[in-house]
Amino acid sequence: MLLVFIMAGVLWGIGVATKAPVRLRLGMIFALWAGVVLAHAVLPAGNTLRVATGGDLRVWLSVGVVAVVLAYRAALGALRKRVAPVVVPLMRAGAFRPAELDRYARHIMLREIGGPGQRALREARVLVVGAGGLGSPALMYLAGAGVGVIGVIDPDTVEGSNLQRQIIHSDQRIGMPKVFSAEAAMRSLNPFIEVRPYHRRLDEASASALIADYDLVLDGTDNFEARELVNRTCAELGKPLIWGAITQWEGQISLFDPARGGPCYACVFPNRPAPGLVPTCADAGVVAPLPGVIGAMMALEAVKHITGAGAGLMGRLMIHDALYAETRMIAVARRGDCAVCGALH
Repeated sequence: MLLVFIMAGVLWGIGVATKAPVRLRLGMIFALWAGVVLAHAVLPAGNTLRVATGGDLRVWLSVGVVAVVLAYRAALGALRKRVAPVVVPLMRAGAFRPAELDRYARHIMLREIGGPGQRALREARVLVVGAGGLGSPALMYLAGAGVGVIGVIDPDTVEGSNLQRQIIHSDQRIGMPKVFSAEAAMRSLNPFIEVRPYHRRLDEASASALIADYDLVLDGTDNFEARELVNRTCAELGKPLIWGAITQWEGQISLFDPARGGPCYACVFPNRPAPGLVPTCADAGVVAPLPGVIGAMMALEAVKHITGAGAGLMGRLMIHDALYAETRMIAVARRGDCAVCGALH
């Protein structure tokens, strides 16, 4: 019997010396054990080989059972070590209360987000410009996802005509400033976040100071002046910008980040379209669920950007045609002669 253990030691040593994978080394040991068991099963009692290897089949079967139990315990321990980083650091750090762990459990279960990603969401500061059609779903999903600080700026008040598509508001809040209506809905959804409402228009005098306080900006505005201001300020401050636009049945979305090699809004749209060529929702109408589709995708891109999950839309412009259920991607690139970001970074 000692001879078999010596042979097993020699095989293991050869495996170590040749840097063979552990699985291969274990396979050689298993082959040796199987050969000994087979020899005891087919050779007659008193055979020299059986005597040299212990003489009793039951002993070697017991050795096999013990080896299987030890291997199972080792595999279970390795699996626990792999799972532990997702949950244990979150619990030890004490940053999340039990109610928050329960709330964000579906995020924490995702390999691409996990505990570290949820912590990144909690520590993130996101500004949403506009609390209308695009801002409504984006704000709700950012709040639900657990983004720690969410700013929202909008000068308007809730009107009855908004409620066809601006789902963050309600009939009871008609006449209330949109930012305060949005704040009420977001706090009702998630009391663990901080909401900062700014009931005013974003202008040249305040844009830099406001945007500088945030890590990421979502632009849900509906006019070119505001879009250009947001883009210009984000480019100057090196802030990533998730932009969306909708009209009638079509929506567009992209991530602009010239500080990290991507284009800015002006790289893709250097000139304003002729008057009347791109009518606003108020002039041309918009189908009710479309802002929800594009706004939710803006929130999704924000979650991905903050957590580092998947591939974002930097360098790509997505165009969604809801009427014919078609979505296409267009590659976009930073232009060296861009009037906004060409000389930056």
